[in-house]
Amino acid sequence: MYLKKVDGPRAVTLPDGTILTRADLPPKETRRWVASRKATIVQAVTFGLITRSEVLERYGLSDEEFDIWTDAVKKHGIAGLKVTAIQKYRQL
Repeated sequence: MYLKKVDGPRAVTLPDGTILTRADLPPKETRRWVASRKATIVQAVTFGLITRSEVLERYGLSDEEFDIWTDAVKKHGIAGLKVTAIQKYRQL
């Protein structure tokens, strides 16, 4: 079996004991960002699976957009990433 050479780890263990691998990341062509995909990306960067710059380049995200996702997870958890919750949480 051939494994592609990648910089950094192939998998990381999250605090809840689950394992996050590069295979769990959304495809490069992702254009519809649901809360679960956003959360996976934020967790991958937070726990060192993939670098922030690699995420921005791979998915075509802006710094501001990724910062909003990261702040939402820190303040409100994954529920803060849902589009319907954005208006609710911004008013707080």
